[in-house]
Amino acid sequence: MVYRRPVGILGRLLGGGDESIARARRPEALAASRGRPALEGLDWLGRQPSAHAPLLYRVLVTLGGLFLYRSCAIRVEVEGRENLPANGGYILAAALHRGWIDPLIVLRALPVEPRVWFLGSAATAFDRRWKERLLHRTGGLLPVWRGGGIDVHVTAARAVAAEGAVLCLFIEGAIVGPPDRVWPGARAGTGLLAMRADMPIVPVALVGSNELYRGRRIAVRVLAETSVGELLGTGTLPAAGSREELHAARSLVRALAARIDAELPPMLRGVADPPTKVRRWRWLTRLMR
Repeated sequence: MVYRRPVGILGRLLGGGDESIARARRPEALAASRGRPALEGLDWLGRQPSAHAPLLYRVLVTLGGLFLYRSCAIRVEVEGRENLPANGGYILAAALHRGWIDPLIVLRALPVEPRVWFLGSAATAFDRRWKERLLHRTGGLLPVWRGGGIDVHVTAARAVAAEGAVLCLFIEGAIVGPPDRVWPGARAGTGLLAMRADMPIVPVALVGSNELYRGRRIAVRVLAETSVGELLGTGTLPAAGSREELHAARSLVRALAARIDAELPPMLRGVADPPTKVRRWRWLTRLMR
């Protein structure tokens, strides 16, 4: 399998790459290249990330559901909904991220309210001007331009918590990795954001989206709520911006990955179809790529 180089959350912490590439992809450089501001987080949204789901959003989710779960007969099996905090204000740390459908599966697995907001790649979401306009109107995305700073995203995460909404992070940072475990190269961005935003964390395992076809089964398992202190085994956090903080962020992501990895074998067996199954509409895998 060829792994894609990660693009996205919190700059080089999730992506790597040399310094010249990082400079070229900073928001100000991207703004100049696309002819309009490359704003991030709340600067782009221009309002608070409400926990309320507006009518247009509900209509679009319903129409998308009719296509995916009726016409395409994709089946989503969800376990552990009782582990979701009722009042929002938490980070949903999701993995594995193997297909374009994953954010829609998260929306299927969680209640409509409190609303889910995704911290995600602006370069991917804004590849068409109409998509950016629609996302701005309906909400649900807090965009990240690779190479930007972390403070704007910490501010956005705290705003989500203050409004009682849910912040979803795909901890690998891109559609990347093998179908049976969290990508070993998952970096420190999620951990760093979680430590600085100081929000509860709900890990989520998601399998079956690497290959889509009519009748495909996808499984979601919501794990027990945890915290930065529990994952790190300490209530004392290193100073912001220190090397120790970066090491702690990496340790936090590894701890999250270990919890999710432990759930995957039975989940994968549960959604596996026999080789003899006829896989119709396999074009669904590439539909939004």
